[in-house]
Amino acid sequence: MKVTRINNGYFFWRRSVNFVEPIVKRGEIYYADLSPVVGSEQGGVRPVLIVQNDTGNRHSPTVIAAAITSQTGKAKMPTHIELAASCCGLPKDSVILLEQIRTLDKRRLRERMGKVDGAVMEKVDTAIAVSFGLSRSRLV
Repeated sequence: MKVTRINNGYFFWRRSVNFVEPIVKRGEIYYADLSPVVGSEQGGVRPVLIVQNDTGNRHSPTVIAAAITSQTGKAKMPTHIELAASCCGLPKDSVILLEQIRTLDKRRLRERMGKVDGAVMEKVDTAIAVSFGLSRSRLV
């Protein structure tokens, strides 16, 4: 325990809580708790794809992730990437929603489900470029 003095002269006890952050890699899929949400944001406990680079994943308490839905009948947009359940530990065929990218505290992450391959990540990179209005030719 640590005694901390705050500006108005009061003291309080602060307990250190050790949180062991998972080692997160780009391209991995985790269950994450995305609640609370507002409006059309994807929420609840659902799979997410980690899209942040591994340097950021290693040093930051947050990750950047894209929501995944099992509703494969959603409108096909250039920011949607279809995934077969067999490819990466998902319970159903699913769609990565690259228009639903969020920064998450690592404490929102639950268990690791799997990892997508390089070919899928190439499609993800293109969909991110579309979502953010970037030209793929400028990214190389």
